[in-house]
Parts: sequence; C-alpha cells; structure tokens
Amino acid sequence: MGKLFGTDGIRGVVNAGLDADLAYKVGLAVATVLAKNKGGKPLVTIGKDTRISGDLLKGSLISGLCTAGADVLDLGTLPTPGVAWVTVDEEADAGIVISASHNPFEHNGIKIFNGEGFKLSDELEEKIEDIVLFGSNNVPMKTGADIGKVSYAAPKASEDYIDYLEGTIDSTLGGLHILVDCANGAASATAARLFDRFSKLRTDVINADPDGVNINDRCGSTHMDALAAMVKAGGYDIGIAFDGDADRCLAVDERGSLIDGDQIMAACGLDMKAKGRLTKDTVVATVMSNLGFRLYAKERGMELECTDVGDRNVLERMVEKGYRLGGEQSGHMIFLDHATTGDGQLTALKILALLKESGKTASEVFSACPRYPQVLINIPVADNDVKKAAMASPLLAQAVAREEEALSGEGRVLVRPSGTEALMRVMVEARTQEDAQKTAQRLADLIPTL
Repeated sequence: MGKLFGTDGIRGVVNAGLDADLAYKVGLAVATVLAKNKGGKPLVTIGKDTRISGDLLKGSLISGLCTAGADVLDLGTLPTPGVAWVTVDEEADAGIVISASHNPFEHNGIKIFNGEGFKLSDELEEKIEDIVLFGSNNVPMKTGADIGKVSYAAPKASEDYIDYLEGTIDSTLGGLHILVDCANGAASATAARLFDRFSKLRTDVINADPDGVNINDRCGSTHMDALAAMVKAGGYDIGIAFDGDADRCLAVDERGSLIDGDQIMAACGLDMKAKGRLTKDTVVATVMSNLGFRLYAKERGMELECTDVGDRNVLERMVEKGYRLGGEQSGHMIFLDHATTGDGQLTALKILALLKESGKTASEVFSACPRYPQVLINIPVADNDVKKAAMASPLLAQAVAREEEALSGEGRVLVRPSGTEALMRVMVEARTQEDAQKTAQRLADLIPTL
C-alpha cells in the first residue's frame, strides 16, 4: 500500500482524514498524470454512491480536474462497476468512484479506474500520490479554453449500463420470486429497474430509500439477518443483498441460510466448467476462502488459485493467466467475460440464471459447498505503522505457528492487516466453532501487546 492508496483506493472519515482539500489535490493530480500520458486533454467520468459527503467530495474532485484541464462526465449516483463500464463505453481516459463500499456512512473514498475499466496500476497511483503529497502547488492552472468542462450523463448512463447487464444472461428468470436488499446505496438507483426488465420475474425491493446517512445501516451484504428472516417468512426463492456501491453480492436461500462468495463461486464455477467456459478449470479466490470450498473444488476437478485478500489481487491473477472467474468470500465476484471489476448486480443475474436452469431450490444448489466454522476478529489499531510492526513481530509468528500445530491439519490461521481500515484481522477455521473461537481470541488478545 502507498501513503494514500490502500487496496481499494483512498479511504477515510470525511473531514477527519479525507476532506475537500485532499479531493481537490487528487483531482489536480489525476488530470495532470492523464494529460501527460495522453498528450492532450483527458476525459474523466465520475460517479458516487449515496453518502451525504459524496457531493462535497465530488465538487472538489471536479474542481481539481477542471483546473488542471480535464473534461468531466458526471454520472451521478451509479454503482462502482457501472462507472467502470461507462468509462470504457464512453472511451474516457479514467473513471473515478466516490464511495467507501461497505463502510459506515461517515466514511468515504476515492477509487480510480483506467480507460480500460481496470483499477490503476501501482505506478500510476504512485505518480498521483507524489503530486498530491509534494507537488500540487506546482500544477499549472489552465486558463481560457484549456480549462476543463463538465457534462452530465445521468440518467442515460445508468440506462445504458442496465441495458448491458440485461444482455449478460439468456434466461427470462420466469417463475422465480426474489427479495433484493439495496443497502440504501448505489443499487437503489438501478436494481429495481434492472430486475423489472425481466417481466416474468417477481421482485420485491427493500432498503432502496437512501437519505445520505442510512447506507449500509443494518442492511445490505454486511447485515444479512433481516433479509434472511424476510425471505424465509415470505416464501421467497432467494434473497439478494448488495453493499453500498454494489460491487458485492451475497445471498440467502429459501431457508434463510447465508450463501457466501465461496459458495457462489463454487456453483458458478462448476456450471462454467460443465459448459466448457472455465479456463483451465480454475477459479481464483483469496487466502480468506473457506477450507470447505477448497475441498469441494478439488473433489470436482476444479483448481483453486488463491491470492492475497483484495479483488484487485484476484483480478491481476485472472488477467495474468487468462482465468474467467474469481472473487472473494465477502461477495466480490469477477466474471471477466462481462466485467473488469466486481459487479454485484451481474453476480445476482448469474445466480438467478443458474438457479432457474437447475430447477432446484437455492439451498440444493449452493449449500453443496460446505463451510468449515470460521471466526474473524477485528482488532483496532492506531495506524499503518502499528500494522507493520505487528506483522513483523517474531512473537506473533511464533504464536500463529503454535496455534496451527494445535489444529493438527484440520484448520488454519490467517492474521493480516486490513487494506482499507485501521484494523488487524484474525481469521481461524477449525472443525468446531468452539476451537475456532478460542484460537482466534488468543491471537486477538496478543496483538495489542506487541
């Protein structure tokens, strides 16, 4: 990670680390780097989720972009993958998303896509960081006709994006009855319109009334209990949940049981393998993927390649080796035949098409991939320096080794720093919930003492 950019862009609490001044400098830096690479005036798309701070940051970003001579296409409220798609469709030089994804409303973030819809390379991020931190005062302000201008694409941009998503599946989805949780986020602007395209699909939508502060608030993919209860009580075939910027999708089956990202990848991967669409019969996951998924894949002739945590790492491996399916347990799914980033609504369509084609219940389709008991404990830390010190600690390494030996090959331990928050994360899988909990707690108790 750089000084500003984490694994998913720049994140922070607005006006307590991420403010209008920083956003303005980022705008200046992005326009400057793009103009140098292009040798002319760049075009940058910009979209946001529903946070109250989105307009504040967008105004500053646009001001910086235009000051340094970039034209801006304002997409309004649009899911992160929608911004990536429109960036490519409009042949823009870059796209910017203002969102902190699944984080609480007081957080926000800035993430940037290149003109091909992929996240920026480390090299370009470093160039932007250098200007923001050390050289923003030296960026020449454009004058006259060289100043950037703003045009507005909403609602056409979202309609074009929905048109594209509709065409990614062949099924009518007829006969299915679904409940969709929009997390009071960006999907509130698109999900109902997307699912309404399927006239034989019965869809009910909840948490699609954003007010700026209720995004991810006890709803969406990070809070599945209410959705699960409603699906079970209402007799729905499946429940779908997005996060704040709709690049994630999780689900619950007709019994109200969670369908996580591992189980989605397992079912979709097996389906793609049967149809000859799974390159080298391989799915790309992360080190957080459950042991149950690993065993399920091996038993069915699928290879599982695991990267470090982060959809960016998954995507890099997919592009490098030509794989078509990858993702994270948390719900980032990348269907590279259709998208350059995780797309929650695309994932939902793939889930529903698979469910319809199978003729089975959601529990039959997705629970075939088992889950070992898994415990994840988040430990707040002061800053990145504390994370680095913890990861370099011999005491922590020795403790992890002891705990792994005690699990006797029937579990695993993963300790890592969060790439987006001031947290250390301890994850333990074991044969029993009790063993996983006790092991994780011992390690979590150790970290603050290092």
